[in-house]
Amino acid sequence: MENRGHDAATAQFRLDWVDVARGIGIIAVVAGHVWTRGPARDAIYSFHMPLFFLLSGMLSRPHPVAAFTWRQIVTQGRPYAAFLILLLLADQIVEPMKGKAPIFRDWPHDMESVLLGGTWLGGPFIIFWFVPCLMVARIAFNIALRRWPDPLAWRWALLLLPVALLAYGLGWAFDESPLGLLSAPMAVLLLWAGAAWPRIRWRNGLILPLGLLALAGLAGVFPTLNMKVADYGWPLLSIASAVATSLLLFRLSALIARYAWPLRQFGRASLVIMYLHGALIHYCGPSLSKAWLFTLALVLPFLAWHLVRLTPLRRVFL
Repeated sequence: MENRGHDAATAQFRLDWVDVARGIGIIAVVAGHVWTRGPARDAIYSFHMPLFFLLSGMLSRPHPVAAFTWRQIVTQGRPYAAFLILLLLADQIVEPMKGKAPIFRDWPHDMESVLLGGTWLGGPFIIFWFVPCLMVARIAFNIALRRWPDPLAWRWALLLLPVALLAYGLGWAFDESPLGLLSAPMAVLLLWAGAAWPRIRWRNGLILPLGLLALAGLAGVFPTLNMKVADYGWPLLSIASAVATSLLLFRLSALIARYAWPLRQFGRASLVIMYLHGALIHYCGPSLSKAWLFTLALVLPFLAWHLVRLTPLRRVFL
């Protein structure tokens, strides 16, 4: 019984640090969409989206391809569609109340942009590229992981090199990204890095090289990232800096997990915050200070998450 209790506590700790890391990440996402210029914004954009892909990779395990693919489509596609419809309806109400025309007002012609998503969606829909990109990347990564369960196996090099070339090539060649899929190859690389990292033993001697690499991105020595449009800064260096920053934040999350209750809660609500914060920033931005806008965009979706999970709506939105 003692061992079982210890195992349960250890498992909970592992979940807690993941939630703390998600909490840090989602706070960075909201802040990056509020403060859209300057060194703070550039520092946030140097790592904030890769952090989520790396976390997803860390939690990846090989699954039967057909079942996993269907589960991803259902569990990720349902909230995506639900939040998209919700915000489309809200836009038809809120913009006219402000004396403006809705963003999408030429129906059914605008349906093309809504279905394409990705770079065709901005304003209140700014983050809607992320979930389809993650979903497709996870499906592709699972196919490879099913074949090669050890991410450190040499065969992965045969896949990762052409995927890296594809990621940078697509970013240089195209500006438009339907459903955020232009970034899917880079997302696969980050999923792999996340899956491989737990197999590398942590040593405190890693702090210095990781810290220097992270600092180069945070301080703007390396050009920043914009994954939505597949802009990865300097080849390999900018993305490596994002990985280094994220890994250090994961280490910090593990150290503070038992005490960082607010971060854990924000991490658990990260999906709802991800979908709703852009609309609050878009509609309330002109009338509020940056600090109040940040607080509102973080706290109101957090409260919405609490309410939704207590109702049958959780089956649609969560």
